[in-house]
Amino acid sequence: MIHKFKKNGVYVVLDVNSGAVHVVDEMVYDVLDHYPEYDKTTAVEHLKSKYNSDDLSQAIDEIQYLIDDEQLFSKDTYIKNLEFKNRKPVIKAMCLHIAHDCNIRCKYCFASQGDFEGDRSLMSLEVGKKALKFLVDNSGNRSNLEVDFFGGEPLMNFEVVKDLVTYGRSLEAENNKLFRFTITTNGVLLDDAKIDYINEHMDNVVLSIDGRPKVNDLMRYTVNGAGTYDIIVPKFKKLVEKRGDKNYYVRGTFTKFNIDFAKDVVHMADLGFKNTSVEPVVASPENDYALKDSDLETICAQYDELAEEMIARRGKDNDFSFFHFTVDLSQGPCIVKRLSGCGAGSEYVAITPEGDIYPCHQFVGDEDFKIGSLMDGTYNNHLSHEFKEAHVYNKEKCKECWAKFYCSGGCHANAYNFNNDINIPYDLGCEMEKKRLEASLYIQAKLMED
Repeated sequence: MIHKFKKNGVYVVLDVNSGAVHVVDEMVYDVLDHYPEYDKTTAVEHLKSKYNSDDLSQAIDEIQYLIDDEQLFSKDTYIKNLEFKNRKPVIKAMCLHIAHDCNIRCKYCFASQGDFEGDRSLMSLEVGKKALKFLVDNSGNRSNLEVDFFGGEPLMNFEVVKDLVTYGRSLEAENNKLFRFTITTNGVLLDDAKIDYINEHMDNVVLSIDGRPKVNDLMRYTVNGAGTYDIIVPKFKKLVEKRGDKNYYVRGTFTKFNIDFAKDVVHMADLGFKNTSVEPVVASPENDYALKDSDLETICAQYDELAEEMIARRGKDNDFSFFHFTVDLSQGPCIVKRLSGCGAGSEYVAITPEGDIYPCHQFVGDEDFKIGSLMDGTYNNHLSHEFKEAHVYNKEKCKECWAKFYCSGGCHANAYNFNNDINIPYDLGCEMEKKRLEASLYIQAKLMED
């Protein structure tokens, strides 16, 4: 299987199974519509009115060389991979809901403004310790473990965050583990002490902001209804300036109200934030801010605009990266991740302040997806097999999709929320993902020209 597309005179061909990416000329691009479906003589006959026959013959020979070298029309060998077939579920990542409470109110919040449709609560140190010990005990031979301090707003329970980092470090040597801690924050409660602690102890930090002042403040406001932009931007700037070369990114959400979201990404880059992510809102159609199929053309145009802006800025002081345009073309991610994605329910879990265990943060609060409790020592992961088997070969829409090894079948929660089945992907999300992948390949092709 191959996928090919063209943009602004750049012709790109992706060999889906090998991951090989080829930047070709127009003739080779056209030849691939005819060869190897037809034999060489027939393919030349089809195109000789547009191209020289000798040039066509040479192009076909080059294509055949790539086919023989398994860089075009290569076979799919992933499904037979022993690492994939024989994998045992081990938990390697945890979303630790340190606070089911929030000091701001986001109109689109999937967590019902921080309480996940339950009582507002903060995680105790006891529950947090049990969670980290649970992760260690269920991680098998996995050495590197990921923990995201999440909410609500984790800074509302920051002393427990610090105590848990200390506790996690105490578990490392004796268990041959290494914790990588991340914190996700809206930034309102940041101060110099918190900034310094985060920069010293957190391997990554996610800073929530939607972009331009009016865009941000329309959707992200305080309990009293005031905007948050002017509160958080100076604090985010200070944190990033002091962070040096450690990982971070600013993360926003675009909705129907800022469908020109490329301007928000550029705005954040102009503020000095080099690492950005702006995600499409996922919401039921009855919400006035929800994205619809009719918005897809505009959304795709925005990704195109953003790609051109990144290319124009590359190597300059105001350059930036965009999370969804960062694609590993070296086949780097492990085979399991390429086929199964985030590993929700089998390799990744979320823990509530009460110690309840869920497949991921977006399933929290849905009792049908509760898989255990730290407090009573239960972990009957009856959903583990279902999530483990929710890979691209078991999703009908994914089997013949050229993007399957990059999106890994999409988000299980989005699939369930829209289709009541984790094996039926969210269609609009699929189309946006494919566009982002093409934009990423186009960017890398353009940079190869320089």
